[in-house]
Amino acid sequence: MIKLLLVIPTLDRSGAEKQFSLLATGLPKDQFDVQVVALTRGGPFEKLIKDHGIPVTILNKRWKFDPNALWKLRKIIKEFQPDILHTWLFAANSYGRLIAGKENSPKVIVSERCVDSWKSGWQLKLDKKQSPRTTKLIGNSQSVARFYQELGYPEEKTVVIPNGIEIPENSSDRTKILAEFNLPEDARVVGFVGRLAPQKRIMDLIWAFQLLKQITTNVYFLIIGEGPEKQKALDLAKHMECDHLVRFAGHQENVSEIMQVMNVFWLASDFEGMSNSLMEAMSHGIPSVVSDIPPNRELIEDGKTGYVVKVGDSVGFAQFADRILADQELAKKLGNEAFQTMKDKFSIENMVNAHVNLYHEVTN
Repeated sequence: MIKLLLVIPTLDRSGAEKQFSLLATGLPKDQFDVQVVALTRGGPFEKLIKDHGIPVTILNKRWKFDPNALWKLRKIIKEFQPDILHTWLFAANSYGRLIAGKENSPKVIVSERCVDSWKSGWQLKLDKKQSPRTTKLIGNSQSVARFYQELGYPEEKTVVIPNGIEIPENSSDRTKILAEFNLPEDARVVGFVGRLAPQKRIMDLIWAFQLLKQITTNVYFLIIGEGPEKQKALDLAKHMECDHLVRFAGHQENVSEIMQVMNVFWLASDFEGMSNSLMEAMSHGIPSVVSDIPPNRELIEDGKTGYVVKVGDSVGFAQFADRILADQELAKKLGNEAFQTMKDKFSIENMVNAHVNLYHEVTN
């Protein structure tokens, strides 16, 4: 029985937190004794984890560096005495390695979920300084692994474990969902799902939609998510006089059901790790148009499972969305290939098993 302590900043409803909860609840109970710690706060995934009989502790961290939260985490490690401390995301990775990673302490595995070009100099220096205390670094894509290898992590310390995706049953009531967002029965829907943050480049997609509506008819843009760029996007849609065709749906609990009304999925990010929303779209058989960044290319094979365009190329997003909407056979072919890719390569079972194998490797 391997004692495993999983640590993450929050249990908010976001991509990394979802993968974290899928792993925690999917590990075989006859092999792992699991406990979970959230540094700052709980969230929607806290109940899911507790419902699986896994203890969850919230440390209520208040500042970037909170000595009290560090002391609480140290106490948990001392009392639980885990064989492995597996931390996720910058804050947890930093706190965990400040405490552990020395001789006669838990093996430390850190999970990085993005090509972290957003990190400032001191954060990158801290990551590099803590490399000797790291047993393994998990990237959820080859791009993430390469980013940290270039930072100085030895190749033998890095491993790639892609996200796992639930293969959904396409069973939503299309008419009901269209009505919920005031969309006509015969609407052709281009969709986006994600946090409305600068790196998602939602403004590029508003421009792309303005172009798309000029060259095709009965098309609408459904945007699911909240974030700091929302008001700017609203203002731009109004300025472009396409706001009557754009639906800002905000945060939604039933994203999987809503996605099933989408005919095309857009993702314009300038950096990602491995996009959960793109993977969900592919699992629904929705053809996608995405920005040309390495993590997206690991999912989308241009012309086979979707289309790839240059970052910031609003014309390209409009052009390929129009091509998909105009050709039902093409849309079906792209969607089927995308679905099969998710089913064959990115199942939750594959993701959990890869972690199980890694845990056994480092403890042996």
